[in-house]
Amino acid sequence: MTDKPQGFDTLAVHAGTAPDSATNARITPIYQTTAYVFNDPEHAADLFALKAFGNIYTRIMNPTQGALEGKVAALEGGTAALAVASGHAAQMLAFHALMQPGDEFIAARQLYGGSINQFNHSFKSFGWKVVWADIDDISSFEKAVSPKTKAIFVESIANPGGRITDLEAVAKVAQKAGVPLIVDNTLATPYLCQPIKHGANIVLHSLTKFMGGHGNSMGGVIVDGGNFDWSKGGKYPLLSEPNDSYHGLKLHAAFGGMAFAIACRVLGLRDLGPAIAPLNAFLILTGMETLGLRMQRHCENSLKVAEWLAKDKRVAWVNYAGLASDKYHALQKKYAPRGAGSVFTFGLKGGYDAGVKMVKSVKLFSHLANIGDTRSLIIHPASTTHSQLTADQRAKAGAGDDVMRLSIGIEDAADIIADLDQALG
Repeated sequence: MTDKPQGFDTLAVHAGTAPDSATNARITPIYQTTAYVFNDPEHAADLFALKAFGNIYTRIMNPTQGALEGKVAALEGGTAALAVASGHAAQMLAFHALMQPGDEFIAARQLYGGSINQFNHSFKSFGWKVVWADIDDISSFEKAVSPKTKAIFVESIANPGGRITDLEAVAKVAQKAGVPLIVDNTLATPYLCQPIKHGANIVLHSLTKFMGGHGNSMGGVIVDGGNFDWSKGGKYPLLSEPNDSYHGLKLHAAFGGMAFAIACRVLGLRDLGPAIAPLNAFLILTGMETLGLRMQRHCENSLKVAEWLAKDKRVAWVNYAGLASDKYHALQKKYAPRGAGSVFTFGLKGGYDAGVKMVKSVKLFSHLANIGDTRSLIIHPASTTHSQLTADQRAKAGAGDDVMRLSIGIEDAADIIADLDQALG
């Protein structure tokens, strides 16, 4: 092996997963254990005081989980990562490390409906307030900044509309405000976009989707970009101030560029507890080995399907950034030059009723609330994932009554198109 930086597919196979040190097993084992024996009392004391790294209890860390974290951090270009039970758990722990009661954060309106619900409703229990902005109007982020602002949150490719966020423009707003930019990179994956290269400080994923890729395991991850000064200005006391639960340890001073990931682990995951199961970590690790191959096929198929839909008289419109005519095409070429992903929306001329009829008629497609599977998936957001929102909120999120969301799989493109054709009637 040379010192030359390794390519994406090589990292997807090898990063974080050296042969097992205890058995020489080439595949990372499933460490199905709850706890770990200490070498001696001093070793135990050092682990609990964060003077040494190691395993204590699987709620906090596990070797299978650790291999997954190493792989994701390498692919995203981060300094460290924390794998947890789901994408929502990753969001909760990331904000837990940043926010105090009464604080605010800015979020793009163009988000997954579940995130909109989490931010609007569940986060209120913590005393955290979301202020909404629009990725099509960067000035809306600037106007939303206040002394209480602690973060800005966007999706690199928005779910469900497939809209591309101008990451560098939003990053400039975050930098001027002195707050971190958090990017949900679930739809793009690091194969298509690496947000840290464009100014992001924290990257999140629902590993349940494309990273695992096979619809068989739940998981989420937080990636620390290692590029934010958590001590400047005293805005983030959990990271910069003495921590009572660790004998006055200052996490940023002690751990530098890994401080955010460590804070999420030893403060958030330790106390709130949304740990990823070792089996799920193993399955996601296995799926990630083929991430590049799958994403390439996803994107190739999606472009063919989008082009076909755009010509069909039963379809009112198609939103897919991979189309040369799409308003986000230039941003796609800049931020995701390998492709626009496989999740996009189109509008049916028959509106809500036509959408319900279509999901009843598909045969190859699976009608379910997920994305990022090897199989092609379909859903009518207005009647399912975004049904808790008002009509105005659905429209702003790109989930109006006529909207259909597709997650194009890796089957033969001709078969995917044939199923859509018969389902459209």
